[in-house]
Amino acid sequence: MYLSMMAADDVWQVLEALKEQAVSVWVDGGWGVDALLGRQTRPHDDLDVVIALDRAVMVIDVLARNGYRLSEDERPTRFVMCDGRDRRIDFHTVTFDAEGGGIQRLQSGRSYRYPPNGFRGRGIIAGRAISCLTPEVQIECHLGYEPDETDIRDVRLLCETFGIRLPPPYQRKLLDD
Repeated sequence: MYLSMMAADDVWQVLEALKEQAVSVWVDGGWGVDALLGRQTRPHDDLDVVIALDRAVMVIDVLARNGYRLSEDERPTRFVMCDGRDRRIDFHTVTFDAEGGGIQRLQSGRSYRYPPNGFRGRGIIAGRAISCLTPEVQIECHLGYEPDETDIRDVRLLCETFGIRLPPPYQRKLLDD
């Protein structure tokens, strides 16, 4: 078990608080990768999740009652909440379309569409099942920027575990190193 700023128990406290308010949450990012793998593979300094934009105000209120405060507000793209111990939750906010895809308006003015099947991921954190983004969408979300060592490791683990071809930018990065 790793000691981290956002431990598995912390993740569950957040997910349970939101579940009590009927907020649908999909775990993303590092915890999403580990959930898909079914085990914690590294320490995590935050929790990334995807939620519906129209639930943001309620989520902020619920987590404020649980000791979190709004620390970054870049809505409609995202917002971040943290507590006194610097446990951070990065909320990626989407508006669902008629097919069930999630449209995230980016700060640049462009949009990203999470495909409907991307929300069908299931994972495990601390022995309990959670909803998360699928491995394919997790990998897609790791494209479009210069990956660091953690990104390379996470994408490689997903590709190896789920039989997915390593994306070209990651193939090149591994050859360069």
